[in-house]
Amino acid sequence: MGLEISSDKARLDRDMIHSFLSTEAYWSIGIPRELVERALDNSLCFGAWLDGRQIGFARVVTDGATFAYLCDVFVLQAHRGGGVARAIMAEVTRHPALTGLRRFMLATADAHDLYRQFGFAAPAKPETLMEISRPDIYRQAPQH
Repeated sequence: MGLEISSDKARLDRDMIHSFLSTEAYWSIGIPRELVERALDNSLCFGAWLDGRQIGFARVVTDGATFAYLCDVFVLQAHRGGGVARAIMAEVTRHPALTGLRRFMLATADAHDLYRQFGFAAPAKPETLMEISRPDIYRQAPQH
């Protein structure tokens, strides 16, 4: 059957996605299931399937006109190194809702080489960017 990339949310293996994001992804350890569900419901999502089984994922938060933020990109460990992430990124960058955007951003600690292949670079004017960063938000006790 081979590798297939799709943005059909109905096909997503939400259990696998939550499991990976909450236990393996350095950026979202401990993320609650309900937050993953809300993120999936409100984002443009891409899955990678091999022989009918989902093995990769990417999510894009976008207005579909001027801005997008790429996040939650992963390939299951057993399938890394075979071009799955490149295939996902190729589909992401050619999706009609994501072409012609004024700004397309992402944050990564370890995949700069992958994203450079698709035109991503360090910000031209980093002094113009600001953020509120809460890297351990999912590990903190809930606020009441």
